[in-house]
Amino acid sequence: MQKKLLAALLGLAALAQVHAADVTTAMLANTAKDTKEVLSFGMGTEGQRYSSLTQINTRTVAKLVPAWSMSFGGEKQRGQESQPLIHDGKMFVTASYSRMFAVDLKTGAKLWKYEHRLPDGIMPCCDVVNRGAALYGNLVIFGTLDAQLVALDQKTGAVVWKEKVDDYAAGYSMTAAPLIARGLLLTGVSGGEFGIVGRVEARDPMTGQLVWSRPTVEGHMGHKFDKDGKASDNGISGTANKTWPGDLWKTGGASTWMGGTFDESTGLAYFGTGNPAPWNSHLRPGDNLYSSSTVAIDVATGQIKWAYQNTPNDSWDFDGANEFVTFDMDGKRYGGKADRNGFFYVIDAKDGKLQNAFPFVKKITWATGIDLKTGRPNFVAANRPGDPTKGEEGKKGSTVFSAPAFLGAKNQMPMAYSLTKLFYVPANDWGMDIWNEPVTYKKGGAFLGAGFTIRPIFDDYIGAMRAIDPKTGKIVWEIKNTAPLWGGVMSTAGGLVFYGTPEGFLKAVDARTGKELWKFQTGSGVVAPPVTWQDGGEQYVAVVSGWGGAVPLWGGEVAKKVNMLEQGGSVWVFKLPKS
Repeated sequence: MQKKLLAALLGLAALAQVHAADVTTAMLANTAKDTKEVLSFGMGTEGQRYSSLTQINTRTVAKLVPAWSMSFGGEKQRGQESQPLIHDGKMFVTASYSRMFAVDLKTGAKLWKYEHRLPDGIMPCCDVVNRGAALYGNLVIFGTLDAQLVALDQKTGAVVWKEKVDDYAAGYSMTAAPLIARGLLLTGVSGGEFGIVGRVEARDPMTGQLVWSRPTVEGHMGHKFDKDGKASDNGISGTANKTWPGDLWKTGGASTWMGGTFDESTGLAYFGTGNPAPWNSHLRPGDNLYSSSTVAIDVATGQIKWAYQNTPNDSWDFDGANEFVTFDMDGKRYGGKADRNGFFYVIDAKDGKLQNAFPFVKKITWATGIDLKTGRPNFVAANRPGDPTKGEEGKKGSTVFSAPAFLGAKNQMPMAYSLTKLFYVPANDWGMDIWNEPVTYKKGGAFLGAGFTIRPIFDDYIGAMRAIDPKTGKIVWEIKNTAPLWGGVMSTAGGLVFYGTPEGFLKAVDARTGKELWKFQTGSGVVAPPVTWQDGGEQYVAVVSGWGGAVPLWGGEVAKKVNMLEQGGSVWVFKLPKS
């Protein structure tokens, strides 16, 4: 009897050990305050990318040294934009071409690797990147370039479930890190340049089963799904043809390609939406909701509670997919958004009312400002590319020089917010020649209707790391960078801001003054955001290195200026030496 009881107790203990490492909803709700792990993209679902750790600080950071480095290996280098996750003694990090690695935190040894089998004919817009994964239960979940979601066992890398999100042959893909909010897996889609229809979906993270789906192009139907997968109507995203005359709403773009953030205090998930399709705005008069916007979605129901459109009737591919980062100011909850169109927006996180909007780059030509009463931009009519039907032989509209360039005043590289009450924004000052061309939709074909050439504006720099006061709109300090900035930012209670450069450096600067305190050459361009955590009483910093992304593919004259930069694919981890 005693042997049976002992065996039962040992069995229960083993079961407890198996599940002790599971990531729970409660853990994810507290992850921004957890200094020992990094459980979500954004270092917290709000996306502030702030750590309360202080061991590495303005006095000690100069001593920072590598702890280990791991290569992704193979010939699949290309752009590496992933943010690592830290849990249960492991690092989970994605790489180009839809790969996932589990790495031993102490040694840097690869524990397992998953390489997704990609079909021929995938159509990623802006390099074969992946920005990261989500953790829930015993799973690590990420999206792939052929528009699938894959859930892997954290310990073994075995596939637990796999779900097709949409048809890659129609231009759909997935590059963003999924978001877990109140026990639901929230994902967006990429592919706005191919005339896909953007949407946000919620799934059961343990099974992949759909719970609800919410399109982000006005006129398309949203759905709820029962436990058997049967769909029921969940309301229409507005009225068909109201802001999308004709049939272009059917291929309207507005992709949610950067993923979202979630604020526990509001119960809302915030997703930025991309450009309307095609780029030629003369084909689609009207605001074209909900393209180039921020949409706030009730996680429980999938309903859009409010939406704010940053660039109505977007004609420049300014997009609006940039992250919406919630923060407290004057006793209220707001969200900050550094939009590709060059303006920084401060918006009430609960009701979507505009509080403030101001430029965070030096040159904006498409609008003179944002009307704070109406929330609408004051357009410069002469800066909209011309109608090609009125051009020479109907082949090309008039060309305009526009700033920022379509790759944006800020693109995929996430900003950070700190206890300094400042946002740290990786910005780019550049412009473009842009013109419209006739275009028709063809499944799987580029659906632009525009031509462009990106050009530098200034001789001495393109990128600039800027500290921005969201209350006053002032740029407190800036650090110019020769090449465009394309990597994310992290701030810490140690008074530091960490960010990477295409020239290969990971840098640490004083959060209050911008003074450079430390830098390290990683061997390839950094286009990913750093993270930090504490283990065994020691603070660590990690970043992925590997030049690529949209700049060398789409950058025009700018791409020529950075064509000497080398590709790569590795993870670097740093710590202070033991005294």
